[in-house]
Amino acid sequence: MLFASAKDYKESPRKAVTAFGMSGVGKTMVATHLRRSGWFHYSVDYRIGTRYMGEHIVDNFKRRAMRDPFLAGLLKSDSIYIGSNITFHNLSPLSTYLGQPGNPEKDGLAFAEFQRRQAQHRVAEISALQDTGYFIKRAHEIYGYDHFIADTSGSFCEVIDPNDANDPALKAVTEHTALLYIRGTQEDEQRLISNFVKAPKPMYYSPDMLESAWGRYKAEKNISNDTDVDPDDFAVWGFAALVRHRLPIYQAIADKHGYVVEARDYETIRDDKDFDAMMMMAVARRLNG
Repeated sequence: MLFASAKDYKESPRKAVTAFGMSGVGKTMVATHLRRSGWFHYSVDYRIGTRYMGEHIVDNFKRRAMRDPFLAGLLKSDSIYIGSNITFHNLSPLSTYLGQPGNPEKDGLAFAEFQRRQAQHRVAEISALQDTGYFIKRAHEIYGYDHFIADTSGSFCEVIDPNDANDPALKAVTEHTALLYIRGTQEDEQRLISNFVKAPKPMYYSPDMLESAWGRYKAEKNISNDTDVDPDDFAVWGFAALVRHRLPIYQAIADKHGYVVEARDYETIRDDKDFDAMMMMAVARRLNG
């Protein structure tokens, strides 16, 4: 969805935007502000963690609980209930399920198991993106929302092909929404990494990227055995590698299909008026080359 002019966006009676960019650039924060201003907030991560990964997450909790004889007895007798309390702002249940590969004594997963869970996430994320049109319709018909913001996962660029107009996930969002790239620069990298260390987000690697990152990490650290990898250290190293890997892919998506605003400017948005003004600037910038 591209606009003929900034005025075209401003006068649109029902606005729908999909925001994408690295974890930590402000997508959820701004979507929260817009929700308070009367927009419907669709969190792709929340949809992944509830609709598509919910059973996997809860089953993982139950496996851990079954190691404790006391809890195991209560579970078998249906005396206790174990659930996931994932929210838009707390994605820890999804993050802990995806985990990190490495030393099992430090809660690391076997690399093959980590790959299996990554594959589950890929299917879930594509499905959640394909639900965009359904939620736009649902938000309007049931709740009366005219405006819609999709807050995507940082791995948005890993599950679509920007060069394939018929890519199912890409087509689902471009047919119903305007794509807006929240561009974090290389200068933002250390800030994003620092924020990730404080509050880890779900991390998804494309299969080729994961194989490459795993091999490069072990080579750099002079590690031969997977079980010698510190999973927390790999998580931080991997996040930094993903930042560098994703920046050009995000840009390619925006160049072909959407608009760009800088992360430092996006973070100044406080309400729908600020957002609309920034969108109009982004539309004008694209039209003016």
